[in-house]
Amino acid sequence: MTTSADGAGWVPDACTLPTVEQPIRVAEFDRLFADSARSARRPFPARLEIVLDPAAGPGARELAARESSCCAFFTFDFATTSEGLVMGVAVPGAYVDVLDAFAARAGTAIGGAR
Repeated sequence: MTTSADGAGWVPDACTLPTVEQPIRVAEFDRLFADSARSARRPFPARLEIVLDPAAGPGARELAARESSCCAFFTFDFATTSEGLVMGVAVPGAYVDVLDAFAARAGTAIGGAR
């Protein structure tokens, strides 16, 4: 998640996604969250886990790969559990504020969709 849709500007210098593409990426994550996310939890400040509908797996993995290619501080992992597909998102401590914003968008989408 490279920036907020309203351009609030919390993109760290480490992000290499061109500015013009950032709102598009935000919309892709928003759509994933609204269409497929079931719940989210924050087991640690630097880790977020989002439970997705398993059918979203291929698209979620592809989106995560694109995001981590331009924002190398993100680490994504996926696990299939009894809850569904869990997308783990981790960042180094210096980027917890970015993960906070990512989690807030996921929470908003989950809350609005349910």
